Amino acid sequence: MAGERAFVDINVKRALLREYLKEEVKRAGFGGAEIQRTPMGTRVTLITERPGLVIGRKGDSIKAITDAIQYRFGFDKPQVEVVEIENPNLSAQIMSEKLASALERGWHFRRAGHSTVRRIMDNGARGCQVIISGKLTGQRHRTEKFKEGHIKFCGEPKLLFMEEGFTPAKLKLGIIGVKVQIMHPKARLPDEVKIRDPADVAAAQPAEPAPAEASAEPVQPAAAEKEVQPKKKKAPQLKPAAEAGKPEAQTAAPAEAPAPVPVEKKEA
Repeated sequence: MAGERAFVDINVKRALLREYLKEEVKRAGFGGAEIQRTPMGTRVTLITERPGLVIGRKGDSIKAITDAIQYRFGFDKPQVEVVEIENPNLSAQIMSEKLASALERGWHFRRAGHSTVRRIMDNGARGCQVIISGKLTGQRHRTEKFKEGHIKFCGEPKLLFMEEGFTPAKLKLGIIGVKVQIMHPKARLPDEVKIRDPADVAAAQPAEPAPAEASAEPVQPAAAEKEVQPKKKKAPQLKPAAEAGKPEAQTAAPAEAPAPVPVEKKEA
């Protein structure tokens, strides 16, 4: 539980810091803030429409913001960097602040909503949606939507290609919520497939190298690549059936010839 509470505390501090920066840099056009922890400390990147107002004369404003981040919110060694946004009309947060400011000045909500959508689409956005909710014309709450182009409400395309900004507008009847969603011009949807011409594909592929000419001399296989022929086993010799049941003859020494018997001669 201690680790989970630490993560919750860090995220709460970051949310409070974003709210503080949003109020401090409101005149310069607050487009967002990125907070990163680094080995050297905490890096805070401010995205604004007019960076000169954030830095101030001789850097007084940026020093005051840095001290507030360190001593008021408890971030160690903060490093504040100010970045100018390329096209403010394609920033959802900046456009929501401008729409809220127009409502506070007395513009009709329909006129302000259509004007904001037209301005965003004229700068090359693929889609835009403006949602204004609150007590617009009477005591009853209502919601009005103004949209044009491609709008994604869920899934991976919404997380990747849709940018969202929210700003409350303070009127006499109450607080009105202003939400702006923008799909950037460089967004490529999954269903957009480009089919290339086969001739262009063949021209783009590199040419295959020509095969090497075969040499006239035959190539002898290496010793390791020679086929090893298995050795033939000698078949066992079978004895004939007549001799199979007889025992082997034992070799005996030759017998000696009998001695001659002497013959006695008779006298006459």
